Amino acid sequence: MTDATTRFGGFAQEYDRVRPRPPAELVDLITQWAGLSEPEVVDLGAGTGLSTALWPDALGVEPDAGMRTVAAARGVRVVAGTAEATGLPDACADIVTAGQALHWFDPARTYPEIARVLRPGGVFAAFDCDWPPTVDPECDAVYREVEAHYRVLEVRHHVRPAYADKPDHVARLRDSGLFRHVTEVALHSRDTGDAARFVDTLRSQGGVRALLDRGLTEDEIGLTRLRGVAQRRLPHPRTWWWTYRVRLAAV
Repeated sequence: MTDATTRFGGFAQEYDRVRPRPPAELVDLITQWAGLSEPEVVDLGAGTGLSTALWPDALGVEPDAGMRTVAAARGVRVVAGTAEATGLPDACADIVTAGQALHWFDPARTYPEIARVLRPGGVFAAFDCDWPPTVDPECDAVYREVEAHYRVLEVRHHVRPAYADKPDHVARLRDSGLFRHVTEVALHSRDTGDAARFVDTLRSQGGVRALLDRGLTEDEIGLTRLRGVAQRRLPHPRTWWWTYRVRLAAV
Protein backbone atom coordinates (compact mmCIF):
# COMPACT_ATOMS: atom_id res chain seq x y z
CA MET A 1 0.00 0.00 0.00
CA THR A 2 1.44 3.36 -1.02
CA ASP A 3 1.20 6.49 1.10
CA ALA A 4 -0.21 9.81 -0.04
CA THR A 5 3.21 11.45 -0.35
CA THR A 6 4.73 8.67 -2.44
CA ARG A 7 1.90 8.64 -4.97
CA PHE A 8 2.49 12.31 -5.82
CA GLY A 9 6.26 12.04 -6.12
CA GLY A 10 8.10 12.21 -9.41
CA PHE A 11 5.78 14.28 -11.59
CA ALA A 12 5.73 17.75 -10.02
CA GLN A 13 6.27 19.58 -13.32
CA GLU A 14 3.34 17.87 -15.04
CA TYR A 15 1.15 18.35 -11.97
CA ASP A 16 1.92 22.06 -11.94
CA ARG A 17 1.30 22.42 -15.68
CA VAL A 18 -2.23 20.99 -15.77
CA ARG A 19 -3.74 21.66 -12.34
CA PRO A 20 -6.08 24.68 -12.01
CA ARG A 21 -5.07 27.82 -10.16
CA PRO A 22 -7.39 28.46 -7.19
CA PRO A 23 -9.73 31.45 -7.57
CA ALA A 24 -8.34 34.74 -6.27
CA GLU A 25 -11.64 35.32 -4.43
CA LEU A 26 -10.46 32.79 -1.86
CA VAL A 27 -8.17 35.44 -0.41
CA ASP A 28 -11.03 37.93 0.09
CA LEU A 29 -13.27 35.28 1.64
CA ILE A 30 -10.71 33.86 4.06
CA THR A 31 -9.25 37.24 4.98
CA GLN A 32 -12.70 38.57 5.81
CA TRP A 33 -13.37 35.59 8.04
CA ALA A 34 -10.04 36.08 9.82
CA GLY A 35 -10.71 39.79 10.26
CA LEU A 36 -7.15 40.77 9.32
CA SER A 37 -5.91 42.74 6.35
CA GLU A 38 -2.36 41.31 6.40
CA PRO A 39 -2.57 37.84 7.96
CA GLU A 40 0.32 35.44 8.40
CA VAL A 41 -0.53 32.33 6.39
CA VAL A 42 0.67 28.73 6.47
CA ASP A 43 -0.34 26.42 3.59
CA LEU A 44 -0.34 22.69 4.37
CA GLY A 45 0.35 20.16 1.62
CA ALA A 46 1.54 23.06 -0.50
CA GLY A 47 2.55 20.92 -3.46
CA THR A 48 3.98 23.13 -6.19
CA GLY A 49 2.73 26.28 -4.48
CA LEU A 50 -0.40 26.87 -6.56
CA SER A 51 -2.45 27.84 -3.51
CA THR A 52 0.43 29.17 -1.42
CA ALA A 53 1.15 31.77 -4.10
CA LEU A 54 -2.25 33.39 -3.50
CA TRP A 55 -0.80 34.98 -0.36
CA PRO A 56 2.15 37.39 -0.07
CA ASP A 57 4.88 35.83 2.08
CA ALA A 58 2.86 32.71 2.93
CA LEU A 59 4.81 29.69 4.14
CA GLY A 60 4.17 26.35 2.46
CA VAL A 61 4.65 23.01 4.21
CA GLU A 62 5.22 20.13 1.78
CA PRO A 63 6.73 16.64 2.27
CA ASP A 64 7.77 15.92 -1.34
CA ALA A 65 11.14 17.34 -2.43
CA GLY A 66 10.15 17.55 -6.11
CA MET A 67 7.05 19.55 -5.31
CA ARG A 68 9.08 21.86 -3.06
CA THR A 69 11.55 22.51 -5.88
CA VAL A 70 8.79 23.68 -8.23
CA ALA A 71 7.23 25.80 -5.48
CA ALA A 72 10.54 27.45 -4.70
CA ALA A 73 11.07 28.22 -8.40
CA ARG A 74 7.67 29.95 -8.33
CA GLY A 75 9.01 32.19 -5.56
CA VAL A 76 7.09 30.49 -2.76
CA ARG A 77 8.64 30.01 0.67
CA VAL A 78 8.33 26.32 1.45
CA VAL A 79 9.69 23.97 4.12
CA ALA A 80 9.75 20.21 4.51
CA GLY A 81 7.05 18.87 6.80
CA THR A 82 3.62 17.28 6.96
CA ALA A 83 0.21 18.47 8.06
CA GLU A 84 0.43 16.09 11.01
CA ALA A 85 3.88 17.36 12.06
CA THR A 86 4.64 20.79 10.62
CA GLY A 87 7.64 21.55 12.84
CA LEU A 88 6.30 25.10 13.24
CA PRO A 89 6.06 26.96 16.57
CA ASP A 90 2.85 27.41 18.53
CA ALA A 91 0.48 30.22 17.54
CA CYS A 92 2.54 31.31 14.53
CA ALA A 93 -0.25 31.83 11.97
CA ASP A 94 -3.48 33.75 11.57
CA ILE A 95 -4.65 31.52 8.72
CA VAL A 96 -3.85 27.91 7.85
CA THR A 97 -4.93 26.62 4.44
CA ALA A 98 -5.02 23.27 2.67
CA GLY A 99 -5.68 23.28 -1.07
CA GLN A 100 -6.55 19.96 -2.74
CA ALA A 101 -4.95 18.18 0.21
CA LEU A 102 -7.10 17.75 3.34
CA HIS A 103 -8.43 14.36 2.24
CA TRP A 104 -4.88 12.94 2.40
CA PHE A 105 -4.25 14.08 5.98
CA ASP A 106 -4.86 12.03 9.11
CA PRO A 107 -7.66 14.02 10.82
CA ALA A 108 -6.86 12.75 14.33
CA ARG A 109 -3.34 14.17 14.12
CA THR A 110 -3.84 17.07 11.70
CA TYR A 111 -6.65 18.97 13.41
CA PRO A 112 -4.80 19.34 16.76
CA GLU A 113 -1.70 20.44 14.83
CA ILE A 114 -3.72 23.10 13.00
CA ALA A 115 -5.25 24.33 16.26
CA ARG A 116 -1.76 24.50 17.80
CA VAL A 117 -0.30 26.53 14.93
CA LEU A 118 -3.22 28.99 14.75
CA ARG A 119 -3.41 32.06 16.95
CA PRO A 120 -6.59 32.66 18.97
CA GLY A 121 -9.32 33.74 16.55
CA GLY A 122 -7.45 32.23 13.61
CA VAL A 123 -9.03 30.48 10.64
CA PHE A 124 -8.43 27.15 8.94
CA ALA A 125 -9.56 27.01 5.30
CA ALA A 126 -9.57 23.80 3.27
CA PHE A 127 -10.66 23.93 -0.36
CA ASP A 128 -11.00 21.48 -3.23
CA CYS A 129 -12.29 21.72 -6.77
CA ASP A 130 -14.87 19.28 -8.11
CA TRP A 131 -13.53 16.82 -10.69
CA PRO A 132 -13.84 17.07 -13.61
CA PRO A 133 -14.35 20.70 -14.60
CA THR A 134 -17.57 21.35 -16.50
CA VAL A 135 -16.46 21.47 -20.13
CA ASP A 136 -18.53 19.16 -22.33
CA PRO A 137 -21.24 16.64 -21.36
CA GLU A 138 -19.69 13.66 -23.14
CA CYS A 139 -16.15 14.40 -21.96
CA ASP A 140 -17.32 15.00 -18.41
CA ALA A 141 -19.29 11.75 -18.33
CA VAL A 142 -16.41 9.62 -19.65
CA TYR A 143 -14.00 11.29 -17.20
CA ARG A 144 -16.24 10.21 -14.31
CA GLU A 145 -16.53 6.67 -15.68
CA VAL A 146 -12.76 6.34 -16.01
CA GLU A 147 -12.28 7.84 -12.54
CA ALA A 148 -14.64 5.26 -11.02
CA HIS A 149 -12.80 2.50 -12.88
CA TYR A 150 -9.34 3.54 -11.77
CA ARG A 151 -10.47 3.71 -8.13
CA VAL A 152 -11.41 0.04 -8.37
CA LEU A 153 -7.99 -0.68 -9.86
CA GLU A 154 -6.30 1.23 -7.00
CA VAL A 155 -7.78 -1.16 -4.47
CA ARG A 156 -7.05 -4.23 -6.58
CA HIS A 157 -3.40 -3.26 -7.00
CA HIS A 158 -2.94 -2.01 -3.41
CA VAL A 159 -2.04 1.57 -4.27
CA ARG A 160 -4.89 3.33 -2.46
CA PRO A 161 -3.68 5.01 0.76
CA ALA A 162 -5.92 6.05 3.65
CA TYR A 163 -8.38 8.68 2.47
CA ALA A 164 -10.73 11.02 4.35
CA ASP A 165 -13.91 11.38 2.27
CA LYS A 166 -14.35 14.99 1.18
CA PRO A 167 -18.12 15.24 1.85
CA ASP A 168 -17.41 14.49 5.53
CA HIS A 169 -14.81 17.26 6.07
CA VAL A 170 -17.25 19.65 7.74
CA ALA A 171 -18.64 17.01 10.10
CA ARG A 172 -15.16 15.89 11.11
CA LEU A 173 -14.04 19.47 11.77
CA ARG A 174 -17.11 20.09 13.93
CA ASP A 175 -16.81 16.79 15.77
CA SER A 176 -13.16 17.46 16.61
CA GLY A 177 -14.22 20.01 19.24
CA LEU A 178 -11.24 22.20 18.29
CA PHE A 179 -13.12 24.87 16.34
CA ARG A 180 -15.79 27.26 17.58
CA HIS A 181 -17.54 27.54 14.23
CA VAL A 182 -17.37 25.57 10.98
CA THR A 183 -19.12 26.25 7.67
CA GLU A 184 -18.85 25.48 3.96
CA VAL A 185 -19.30 27.71 0.91
CA ALA A 186 -18.77 27.29 -2.84
CA LEU A 187 -16.80 29.51 -5.20
CA HIS A 188 -16.43 29.28 -8.96
CA SER A 189 -13.62 29.98 -11.36
CA ARG A 190 -12.81 29.34 -14.98
CA ASP A 191 -9.82 28.81 -17.21
CA THR A 192 -9.15 27.35 -20.65
CA GLY A 193 -7.91 24.00 -21.86
CA ASP A 194 -7.81 21.64 -24.81
CA ALA A 195 -8.23 17.89 -25.22
CA ALA A 196 -4.65 17.12 -24.19
CA ARG A 197 -4.95 19.05 -20.95
CA PHE A 198 -8.29 17.41 -20.19
CA VAL A 199 -6.68 13.98 -20.32
CA ASP A 200 -3.56 15.14 -18.50
CA THR A 201 -5.72 16.49 -15.70
CA LEU A 202 -6.87 12.94 -15.03
CA ARG A 203 -3.29 11.72 -15.40
CA SER A 204 -2.33 14.14 -12.63
CA GLN A 205 -4.50 12.24 -10.15
CA GLY A 206 -2.29 10.36 -7.71
CA GLY A 207 -4.09 7.07 -8.25
CA VAL A 208 -3.57 7.16 -12.01
CA ARG A 209 0.14 7.87 -11.52
CA ALA A 210 0.45 5.04 -9.02
CA LEU A 211 -1.18 2.61 -11.45
CA LEU A 212 1.04 3.72 -14.33
CA ASP A 213 4.05 3.25 -12.05
CA ARG A 214 2.81 -0.28 -11.33
CA GLY A 215 2.98 -0.99 -15.06
CA LEU A 216 -0.68 -0.72 -16.04
CA THR A 217 -1.27 0.66 -19.51
CA GLU A 218 -3.34 3.67 -20.50
CA ASP A 219 -5.77 1.24 -22.16
CA GLU A 220 -6.25 -0.68 -18.91
CA ILE A 221 -6.83 2.48 -16.89
CA GLY A 222 -9.15 4.06 -19.46
CA LEU A 223 -7.01 7.00 -20.52
CA THR A 224 -6.99 5.91 -24.17
CA ARG A 225 -10.78 5.94 -24.25
CA LEU A 226 -10.92 9.37 -22.62
CA ARG A 227 -8.34 10.74 -25.04
CA GLY A 228 -10.37 9.61 -28.03
CA VAL A 229 -13.54 11.28 -26.77
CA ALA A 230 -11.71 14.47 -25.78
CA GLN A 231 -10.00 14.79 -29.16
CA ARG A 232 -13.33 14.40 -30.92
CA ARG A 233 -15.32 16.72 -28.66
CA LEU A 234 -12.64 19.35 -27.90
CA PRO A 235 -10.84 20.02 -31.19
CA HIS A 236 -10.06 23.52 -29.96
CA PRO A 237 -9.49 25.02 -26.49
CA ARG A 238 -12.69 25.58 -24.53
CA THR A 239 -13.64 27.40 -21.33
CA TRP A 240 -13.45 25.20 -18.23
CA TRP A 241 -15.78 25.91 -15.31
CA TRP A 242 -14.58 24.86 -11.85
CA THR A 243 -16.52 24.62 -8.59
CA TYR A 244 -14.51 24.97 -5.38
CA ARG A 245 -15.77 23.68 -2.03
CA VAL A 246 -14.36 25.81 0.80
CA ARG A 247 -14.51 24.58 4.41
CA LEU A 248 -13.92 27.32 6.98
CA ALA A 249 -13.18 26.63 10.64
CA ALA A 250 -12.47 29.30 13.28
CA VAL A 251 -10.62 28.59 16.51
